[in-house]
Formats: sequence, C-alpha cells, structure tokens
Amino acid sequence: MTPRRLDPQEDTAPILALLHAAFAKMEGRIDPPSSLHRLSAADITQQAESGEIWLIGHEACLFLTPRPDMDPPALYLGKLAVHPDAQGKGHARALIDLAEQRARDMDLPRLALKTRIELVENHKIFTRLGFKKTGESCHPGYDRVTSYEFSKEV
Repeated sequence: MTPRRLDPQEDTAPILALLHAAFAKMEGRIDPPSSLHRLSAADITQQAESGEIWLIGHEACLFLTPRPDMDPPALYLGKLAVHPDAQGKGHARALIDLAEQRARDMDLPRLALKTRIELVENHKIFTRLGFKKTGESCHPGYDRVTSYEFSKEV
C-alpha cells in the first residue's frame, strides 16, 4: 500500500486509535510515561496543518516536522507507528523511505528522531533502517538519560 498524506480536515480519531494500539507495548516500560497520553485529536489536526502526517491505510503512520533550526537542519520524525497486526509488512521502511524523499524535497540533509532508552527493539529497527545514534537527552525533571537521538543522512 502506498503512503498518503493526511488532509487536516480528515477525522483524526482513527490515527489516535492506531497510535494507542501501536504504543501499548510501552506501557509500564518507559519512564516518564509517553506523551501519547496527552495527545488529542486536535493535536493531530495541528500536526497535519503545521507539519505532515503520512498514513498507510489504518495500519501505520508517521508525523514529519521540518526542523531547519536543528544543527544540522533535519526533518524530524515523530510518532512512527505500525499497528501490531500489521508489523512485518514493510510499513516502517516504506514510511522512512517516504521521509527521506520529503527531506530531499525540502532540502534538509538528514532525518532525526528520538526513542526511549528502554525500547531497545526500536534502537535495532532504526539501526537496520540506516540510522545512527547521535546523542542522548533527558526529559525535564529527570537527572538521567531518558531518550536516545538517532539521525540518518539523506
């Protein structure tokens, strides 16, 4: 299935449901808890207006945000989600390939993302997709690393 861009006027409830299903495995594993708990349908609409959201049916999604302010500039990938029933079909790779093309279209030299330190399976997936660990960060109020930063040159 080919990815398609979400129109900001579309119903975002299915995307919120997809995100909750895809990220359910994080419950009780990550600290602090996922920002997904604060994400609303209105937030998704805002992302579609100010950035981009790409979908593969109701099985996968990816939020893209141009970040020319990063050093070096990047296309930031957020909320890459594949429904548990759709994993292994190549959806994550298809969305990353799309993100690479979108970054080139925007003259941004790299992709960037963050993933929680506890989600070692995600680290392996991103490494297989060509990303390299480039940094560490901590959430406000924490005195330890809570996320790893990954990037990929395009």
